Amino acid sequence: MSGKIVVEGLSKRFRHLRPDRAMTLQEVFQRGVSGLLGADTFWALEDVSFDVKPGRIVGVLGFNGAGKSTLLRMVAGVGRPTKGRIELRGRVGAILELGVGFHPELTGRENIFVSGVSSGLTRREVAERFDSIVAFSELEEFLNNPLRTYSSGMHMRLAFAVASHIEPEVLLIDEVLAVGDLRFQKKCFNRLNRFKESGCTGLIVTHAPELVVSMCDEAIWLDKGRLVARGPAQEVAEQYVEATGVPAHQPAFSENMTGRSAPRSPPSGAPGQDPPG
Repeated sequence: MSGKIVVEGLSKRFRHLRPDRAMTLQEVFQRGVSGLLGADTFWALEDVSFDVKPGRIVGVLGFNGAGKSTLLRMVAGVGRPTKGRIELRGRVGAILELGVGFHPELTGRENIFVSGVSSGLTRREVAERFDSIVAFSELEEFLNNPLRTYSSGMHMRLAFAVASHIEPEVLLIDEVLAVGDLRFQKKCFNRLNRFKESGCTGLIVTHAPELVVSMCDEAIWLDKGRLVARGPAQEVAEQYVEATGVPAHQPAFSENMTGRSAPRSPPSGAPGQDPPG
C-alpha cells in the first residue's frame, strides 16, 4: 500500500446567516442596505498544514467545534477549501458523519453498491465482495429495508463494512465508531489493526486520547480551527488531556476495544479550558 496525505495551508470559511437579517422586501426598504448584510463569516480551519506518510496513522484530537470533522471532509473531497492545498494519493475508504455517502431512501443492499462504486470499485468488484460485506455488518435481515429505517448503530455497521472491503490505501474515519455496541466496536478495531499492519495510511478523528495512543503513530491537536500541537501520539495525547483539566478515560477502554493497553494519563488539574458540552 502507498497511500499518502499532504495538507498545506488549509483554511475553510463558512457564512452564518444572522437571525436579524431582512427576510422580506418590505424589511429591505425599511432597513436599507444594512438589512441585506445578513451573514457573518466563520473560519472553521485556519492555515492547517501536516502530512501523513505512507503506512502511518495519524489521530486528530480537539474539543467540539475545533474543526476536526471539517478537516476530514476536506481531505475526503467533500467540499472545497477556501485556501490551501490537499494532496491525496491512493484508493480512499472514508467513514464520515452518519449519512454521508448513503441515500436514506435506498435499501441497505442498494447502498452497498452505490457506496462501493463511488469509492472506486466496479460493480462487479462490489458483487464479488457483497457476501463478505453483509457478513461483516451482520445486517442480513435488514438488507431490503430503506436506510432511513436503520438505527445509527446499524448505519455505522454498514458504512464500516463497505469501507473496510474496498481494500483502501488511505482510510479516513470520523467519530462514528463511538456508536454501536461494544462487541462490534471491538470487531472494527481488530480490522483497523489489520489495516495498520498491512501498511494502510490513515487519518482518525476522535475525542478519545487513549484510542489515539493505542492506534496511531502520530497525532495532531486542533483548537478553534488552528493546529496547536503535532507530534508522537503519546506526547500530543498527554497535552490534550492536560488541557481538558479532567482525567482521561479508563485505560480499560483501549484494552477492551483494541486489545492493547493505554498508558497512564498525566496528572489532572493543569490549567486549561473545559470542553464545551
